[in-house]
Amino acid sequence: MLKIVFFILFFVLSVQANDYRYTETIELAKDEYKKFFVKYDETQKMFKFRWTLYTNGTLVVLRSYDRIVAQNLLATRPKRRSFRVDLKPKGAGYGNAPYILVKFIEYDFNTNKAVFKLFLSDRDLKVSLEHLENE
Repeated sequence: MLKIVFFILFFVLSVQANDYRYTETIELAKDEYKKFFVKYDETQKMFKFRWTLYTNGTLVVLRSYDRIVAQNLLATRPKRRSFRVDLKPKGAGYGNAPYILVKFIEYDFNTNKAVFKLFLSDRDLKVSLEHLENE
């Protein structure tokens, strides 16, 4: 009976877990960009983000992907900790669309830098990220 309970628990946890193909920890100073080329099929698009203000535990992040600009307010609270960027149109593969998730980890007061963790979810292994050097 105990084996069955463990098997069911393991199955439920493994179904809900998302295996990220790529992860990276990023440390950025104020107004410092982090840039990537996102490549899939015959398409190349640029993803870039930076932060501009940290106050009262909230970080203002500006991001751009495929010429679509957005602003996010991130905090260390769980529901406001990250943002997601869909990399391809969802189309027929709605549940398997690749995306980037950027999670705010902490603000380091000693260095005045924000620490992020970037995750790439791509179950079909069709997307690659290429780092671009900051100018």
